[in-house]
Amino acid sequence: MPKSKGSKSVIRTAADPSSIDRRTFIRQASATAATAALFSSIKATFPGGAFAQGAGPEVKAAKLGFIALTDAAPLFVAKEKGIFAKYGMPDVEVLKQASWGTTRDNLVLGSEGNGIDGAHILTPMPYLISAGKVTQNNIPTPMYILARLNLDSQCISVGKEYADLRIGLDTKPFKEALEKKKASGKAVKAAMTFPGGTHDLWIRYWLAAGGIDPDRDIETIVVPPAQMVANMKVGTMDCFCVCEPWNHQLINQNIGFTALTTGELWNKHPEKSFGVRAAFVDKYPKAAKALLMAVMEAQMWSDKDENRAEVAAICAKRQWINCPVADVTDRMKGKFDYGIPGKVVENSPHIMKYWRDFASYPWQSHDLWFMTEDIRWGKFEPGYDSAALIKKVNREDLWREAAKELSVPASEIPTSTSRGKETFFDGKVFDPTDPAAYLKSLEIKRLTV
Repeated sequence: MPKSKGSKSVIRTAADPSSIDRRTFIRQASATAATAALFSSIKATFPGGAFAQGAGPEVKAAKLGFIALTDAAPLFVAKEKGIFAKYGMPDVEVLKQASWGTTRDNLVLGSEGNGIDGAHILTPMPYLISAGKVTQNNIPTPMYILARLNLDSQCISVGKEYADLRIGLDTKPFKEALEKKKASGKAVKAAMTFPGGTHDLWIRYWLAAGGIDPDRDIETIVVPPAQMVANMKVGTMDCFCVCEPWNHQLINQNIGFTALTTGELWNKHPEKSFGVRAAFVDKYPKAAKALLMAVMEAQMWSDKDENRAEVAAICAKRQWINCPVADVTDRMKGKFDYGIPGKVVENSPHIMKYWRDFASYPWQSHDLWFMTEDIRWGKFEPGYDSAALIKKVNREDLWREAAKELSVPASEIPTSTSRGKETFFDGKVFDPTDPAAYLKSLEIKRLTV
């Protein structure tokens, strides 16, 4: 029976929070303390994780594009390992694109237009898209580069018909063979993946260094990466430049050989980037940082030697590259069989780098080289204000913020936005403080300096 009004006891009901008795209160308090301890432990285990972002990302979803290449691995890993979810973005979609042209078109649309918000992308493309150089009606779609995805490990491959020449860095023997083929009435072609993109610039540099004009002495054509091997098989091109697994697959199918890895042209060169529409980053800054942090953590994991076999297995999966794992594994682990008798390199220094050697940091000096080369070949007009565009597109400031939240050691964070002078295999030097001098030193180009 309830006591009188003056008693200290009160009537409690199940709906009344104050109805908790002392024993229940103690149990719940203990559970609360345990939960707090658990979250404290998780925070200690993952410093700089989702907990550092306060209220968390503004949205939980984003659509990111990729091309079936091994340098997209950080995006695959971030999705497969739940790293996007860890940073508060569980609904990120990583979507295969048919070509770099498709990637461009979907970036212009944005996810609100049934396109994509960002992508694994050829480093010059965000500049070409932002400037409206490769978009419909030349209408710009502003983009940001948030990180570089990798250094090195693209390749230039040559058809089997040239195997006896053992073509490598020196293209002079190749030039003579191409001239003979043209004299017989046959076409000669070099394939790359997107005009003004990295593969276009690598194969142009290589050809031009040996005296082959990539616009006059050979026809330069665009072929999507996944179609390179099939096109070489039917004789569509004489050489091509692309990332893995397509160069190694060419060898495994006995169709051609690797002339060189692009790291031999320019050691530790920048390659793909993580590019995101400026509209998305500006509207959802916390979500953009969450995506960036997830990608950076995936880069760190992918770059560890002990994880390389698993990275190769992930890349080969149907939803990603969809190829035999044997086409991926060796080069992912640093073994390069060039497909030429006696030419096998173990522990190549030109292994793909996802994090080491500042691979993730988007050096502005590197973007200036890409801009300068695209001026060389007529993608940008002479005198174009490269510095102004780089200032808009390159968001190394966001990379530094993300690195701080990830507790990246100071030794792994560059102290400058420039890596300084860069020397190429043919002795040419690119000084970021004087790109005009670099252009002047090049014999084959589409402009007068």
